[in-house]
Order: sequence, then C-alpha cells, then structure tokens
Amino acid sequence: MSTPDAATTPSPTRARAVPAPTTGAPGRWGSLGPVGLVLAGGISVQFGGALAVSLMPRAGALGVVALRLLVAAIVLLVVCRPRLRGHSRTDWGTVVAFGITMAAMNGLFYQSVARIPLGPAVTLEVLGPLALSVLTSRRAVNFVWAGLALVGVFLLGGGGFDSLDPVGVAFALAAGAMWAAYIVFSARTGRRFPQADGLALAMAVGAVLFLPLGIAESGAKLTDPVTIGLGAAVAILSSVLPYTLELLALRRLPAPTFAILMSLEPAVAATAGFLVLDQALSAPQALAIALVIGASMGAVRTQVGRGRTKAAQPGNG
Repeated sequence: MSTPDAATTPSPTRARAVPAPTTGAPGRWGSLGPVGLVLAGGISVQFGGALAVSLMPRAGALGVVALRLLVAAIVLLVVCRPRLRGHSRTDWGTVVAFGITMAAMNGLFYQSVARIPLGPAVTLEVLGPLALSVLTSRRAVNFVWAGLALVGVFLLGGGGFDSLDPVGVAFALAAGAMWAAYIVFSARTGRRFPQADGLALAMAVGAVLFLPLGIAESGAKLTDPVTIGLGAAVAILSSVLPYTLELLALRRLPAPTFAILMSLEPAVAATAGFLVLDQALSAPQALAIALVIGASMGAVRTQVGRGRTKAAQPGNG
C-alpha cells in the first residue's frame, strides 16, 4: 500500500492503491523494466477512463462506476482471498471508510468526465493530492508549487472557466478532495491489513454501496451483455491491470520515483482523450496541464529531499 513518499501523488481516476515493495521474481512482465511497468499501468488507466466515457451513453456515469467497482471487487477478492476473521473493530472501520472514499472518488470523477474532457478533469483532480502534499510538508517552497498549479488551473479555465462546464469542474475538484482522503485511508488500511487484502475488502465495500446507485440510474441497461463486457474491460484496464503492473514495478522501483511518474498522468489522460474520444486541447489548456504536472513533480521532489535530509541527520540513520 502507500508509503509516505508515494502518498503525495498516487494515481488518479481509478481508486488505485500504491502497493508496498515486495520481494520475489518479477516474472515475464518484469522484462518491461520497472519504469515501463508504471507507464504501462498509467496508459492502461487512462485508456480505461476513455473507454468508460464512451460507455456512459449506454449505462450512465453511475452505472459505469457500479460495473467497474463490482468487477474489480470480484477479481480482487478471488485473487487476494482476504481473511475475514481476526480483525478489530478499528480495522473494519478503516476499511469501510476506505471503501466509501474510493466509491465517492470514482463516482465524482466519472460525473466530471461526463461533462468536461478527460485531460482537464484529471488535471483538476490531481490538485487534491497536490494540496495534501503542500499542507503536510510545511515547507515554503511547496507554496511555489501550489502557485504554479493555480496558474495552470486559471489557464485551464480560460481565465474564468467559461470554456469548461462549471458543474464538471466542481465534480473534478470534489473528486480531488476525495482522492486526498483516499490517500490517507489507503495508508491506514495498508498498515492494518497484509498484502492487498484491505484493498480487496474496501473495493467490495465500495461496490456494495455504489451498486444501488448504478441500478437506480441505469436499471436493466446493466444486464445488457455488451454493457457488461465493456464495463468489465473498464475494470480490468482501470483497476486490476494497473494494480498488478504497479506491484511488480515497486519490487525494483523506489517509491519516490513511482510518485514522480504518476505526476505525468494528466498528460496521458489528455492523449487518451484525444485518441479515443477526439477531445482536442487548446494551446492554453495544454500549457495548463504542463504547469500542473510540473507543480506535482516539484512537490514530490521536495518531499523526497526532505525525507533524505531527515535520514541524514544524527539519530535517523
């Protein structure tokens, strides 16, 4: 699960946890190299998000989220087979809060991409983790990164967000707030549950909570075989496959490097939106995404440098 450094910018749009480094043979996927695995996971997530947008006319935003969470929960429960006994009330409270946060983050984000392009939506969402990084670091330089991100947001909105649906913008920002909360509960869950057991249980909680909303919006549409198949593809691309690739990557990749790579995802999202959904960006929007990416990477590097400085101090080595 999340480590302190990686937690500053984990992956957007999909309720992905940052698994803890493990040991063992990486298998055939390891031939891609750890950086290749992370990039492959990021590409999978964003193209899964683009596929989800194309599925929304068939199943609605809430229906797509319900299908994604349900399929991902089933796969993770089968693969992880988490132990249900032996956990305290606090353990269960943490995993339930994690599941609620995960469901809210996904639901709000998908409501956003139903109204505004994928690239700007991910860029606005990443402000949540960036704000968390700035507030927790207490270093003056991080306010520079925050200012840079705000300039990017100003450009993204064309100086007044008249070029983007304000409701979609509000949903993206709310998803970012839930993403910041997700980071906190992801780390707590990781400390209380072994391997990915907490993630699997939290995904199941999110699926159970969201399924009634999906049924209320989409009803019988969710039983259509084509819709189910596409929903399963979204779950695999946006959740299951990225989890696997990231787990393999973090066996050999330092968590800070992983977090910096995650900062590139708004650009990947914009590319996926252009290729799959024909969502072209204006020059100011492209510059805005670049500024937010730069701010996010700068905040991560500042956090990493702070950690190294502490480690070098007497009594920390």
